[in-house]
Amino acid sequence: MTTTFGYTFPAIRGIQATREYFVTMVPLHLIPKIFEFDEESPHLPAEIRAQRTLNKVRIPEMTRYILDNPKGYAFSALTASVDGELQFEALSDEGEESQRVGVLNVPMAARFIINDGQHRRAAIESALRENSDLAYESIAVVLFHDRGLERCQQMFADLNRYAIRPSKSLGVLYDHRDERSEIARLVVMKSPLFRDVVEMEKSALSSGSRKLFTLSAIYTATKVLLQGRDDESVEQRAGRAAEFWEEVAKHFPDWKLVRERKISAGELRRDFIHSHGVVLQAIGRAGHALIAKHPKGWKPKLSKLGELDWARHNGALWEGRALLGGRVSKSGQNVTLTTNVLKKQMGLELTADENRLEGAYHRNEHAEVSAV
Repeated sequence: MTTTFGYTFPAIRGIQATREYFVTMVPLHLIPKIFEFDEESPHLPAEIRAQRTLNKVRIPEMTRYILDNPKGYAFSALTASVDGELQFEALSDEGEESQRVGVLNVPMAARFIINDGQHRRAAIESALRENSDLAYESIAVVLFHDRGLERCQQMFADLNRYAIRPSKSLGVLYDHRDERSEIARLVVMKSPLFRDVVEMEKSALSSGSRKLFTLSAIYTATKVLLQGRDDESVEQRAGRAAEFWEEVAKHFPDWKLVRERKISAGELRRDFIHSHGVVLQAIGRAGHALIAKHPKGWKPKLSKLGELDWARHNGALWEGRALLGGRVSKSGQNVTLTTNVLKKQMGLELTADENRLEGAYHRNEHAEVSAV
């Protein structure tokens, strides 16, 4: 007489593409034991692996998300293939619905291959080391019968084929854990300037969009503006930011014209750079330095912004800074070089890093002139 040891899961049976699959709940403490990750797999050629290599840089952030939100974290289901014989025992033979609910038996020798969720699995394992109270919480798991490497690879491709990360703007709009997201939303809601001209869902504006800024651009620019003020309340920081951006707007009369529908947002973005994210972020950075140096008298100095020629065709000033080949660029280097212009315009000193990048910019500019 032989005894087969195995796992027993309460499960719901379904059919997808003519194949059986099962949905179950697995306690978190079993996840690292059942769904083993082969540490050697990253060294195998991609063509003989069933999953992508684990990006370990992502794990600490996901782990902290679980640990910092013990009553509010949410993980979607893991999807796995099981290399072993699956036996499903229905709760009852009477009625179609009863036949879908039952117990799934899986031999202990079976191998579980994660098709989707290996980073969630690694984060769960890491979180359990720091908080053992999570052990008997559970996560949904969708199980398919393994039909070989080719099928597992195809499942991975299919599961990720239409996976699209939400835009950064939508993430800011819906994120109620991040105080900086809340501040950005409050700034938009409280500010007469932003209320009707901010795209709240998309992080890129089409030429025909009536919106002047994206919520993600407001978020990024306001984050750098308020650096070092984490000891203040959300309302205080949102108030400071709204006050700053309202003052900035006084020196960009075209922004008001867009709100009043006297010119189109697309036309303004086409001809000028001051409503693009790279400039908004640069204004936030320069504003942070300005308020730090002149905490009581920063407002009058913002008038210098209105003296700059913000036209896109002003390549002598903006090419290589906010523009690359005539196109707006929002890389970190371009943000810094644009910030340098604004800080100099307002009589502010550059930091060591800003000076270093400014020197490299002028050396490249001189080299290009010499080559001509």
